[in-house]
Amino acid sequence: MSSAMTREEAVSRLKEAEKIVFFGGAGTSTESGIPDFRSSGGVYDSVPEYVLSIDCLLREPERFYSFYRKSMIFPEAKPNKGHRVLAKWEQKGRLSGIITQNIDGLHQAAGSEKVYEIHGGIRENYCMRCHKLYSVDDIPEEPIVPRCSCGGMIRPDVVLYGEALDQQVVAEAIELLTEADALIVAGTSLVVYPAAGFIRYFRGKVFIMNNKASTPLDHKADVILREGFSNAMEWLDSECMK
Repeated sequence: MSSAMTREEAVSRLKEAEKIVFFGGAGTSTESGIPDFRSSGGVYDSVPEYVLSIDCLLREPERFYSFYRKSMIFPEAKPNKGHRVLAKWEQKGRLSGIITQNIDGLHQAAGSEKVYEIHGGIRENYCMRCHKLYSVDDIPEEPIVPRCSCGGMIRPDVVLYGEALDQQVVAEAIELLTEADALIVAGTSLVVYPAAGFIRYFRGKVFIMNNKASTPLDHKADVILREGFSNAMEWLDSECMK
């Protein structure tokens, strides 16, 4: 990457960009009331990986679903201002797509369509026996382990620990990054691989990092913003999309 730029230089390049890509993590959803997964005191601190693994789902489905329903689904969460800014940019033809580590579906709820969920999403679920599809709203609260009409267990279409990423989604996300001329990364610690490794495929003109805490890839960024997600996106919107 190039040496550090001033904010004004970064804004100038973002204004000229024709293919902006956004890469986000859990920090983009905290303002919507969803806890950060990996920050101090987050969900990851209070639960072992096993509880969110494919092994737990298959061996102890009651344990998996007891945690999953309580800590991974937030039906009251709504898109925040940052989500809405990105949706507006897509509608204007400035944003090529969103690559997200989140499973909450808030980008889609805000109106974004070009969303690449590399860890899957809670919005879609399917029967492990007959593969019938269910939306998250179709799954009743009882029994704790949801069952299809065929008797098979319904599972969320998310990538659990012990499972591989969807290679088609990975390939499409990498292609998006290789073609981008501007990249905005926000709300992610960039410590979870292979997702964090995607950033190396970007070779564009400006890389803007927006994260309250430092990340291992801060040295790659042209400009670093330490504001909250919504404030940063509203500022970029006001400066670059006039």
